[in-house]
Amino acid sequence: MASLRIALPSALPGGLEASIDAHFGHCAVYTLVDVAEGRVQGVETLPGLPHEAGGCLQAVSYLAGKGVSVLIAGGLGRRPLMGFNEAGIEVYRGAGLADVASAVQAWIQGQLPRFTAEFTCHGGGHHAH
Repeated sequence: MASLRIALPSALPGGLEASIDAHFGHCAVYTLVDVAEGRVQGVETLPGLPHEAGGCLQAVSYLAGKGVSVLIAGGLGRRPLMGFNEAGIEVYRGAGLADVASAVQAWIQGQLPRFTAEFTCHGGGHHAH
């Protein structure tokens, strides 16, 4: 299995112990986790982007440019989901998991569902997931 990079919208300060941010478009930081042969090989953090109109699509380009091939998110709108699909980035649903490390392990073990339109947020408001 080749190395791949997973991105997770996270609470500060980011890293494996950080909680997953429920709102992809408003996250403070992205935790990037490099995985190879079912093991974590490296961890890096990137600052979140300011969220403006169409801001979630900027994040798609931002993460694609950092070599991300998988996104694990708690909440995500329909437009960024479509953007990730078009960019060839697989999106998985990580809602309810304790932290970044738990989400990555669940993905490695094939336990996370693909993020589909039925899971998307409708933007604009603060709501529970």
